[in-house]
Amino acid sequence: MLGEKELRKLFPEYEDSIQPSGIDLKMDKLYKQTSSGSLIDNKKNLPQLEEVECVDGIYTLEAKTAYSVTIEGKTNIPVGYTMLYLPRSTLLRSFISVHTAVGDPGFYGTLQFMIVNNGDFLYKIKKGERIAQAVVFRVSGSGEYDGSYQEDRDLE
Repeated sequence: MLGEKELRKLFPEYEDSIQPSGIDLKMDKLYKQTSSGSLIDNKKNLPQLEEVECVDGIYTLEAKTAYSVTIEGKTNIPVGYTMLYLPRSTLLRSFISVHTAVGDPGFYGTLQFMIVNNGDFLYKIKKGERIAQAVVFRVSGSGEYDGSYQEDRDLE
């Protein structure tokens, strides 16, 4: 796993978010599901999403409800490295879980996770709060991500 010094060299865009052993990821937009979805024979039919209203910079998570959340900025994972994403402990202690996936070598784009209020009460969270931490590992012999969530670097 890479530490702070190596992270600063590889990810200068996260300068203000680098921790001793990871990169804090900040919440951008919150979405609720408005239709069904499916995954059958490797064919994705993602559910439709609707952005949740952000009032004075604050989102309200309803009890027992799952949401999709995007992370601020674009993430650029160099070839030869991978990211694992872990929830912030403050959220876990507040009955909020953040469900993530692996960031593959060569991925570039917007990170999107699932955030769930598992509690019995509303939970308020400010846009821009740290909700997850990326930890980075070297990967020997890696290929490069070219999946459907890859965004075009040239369009930025």
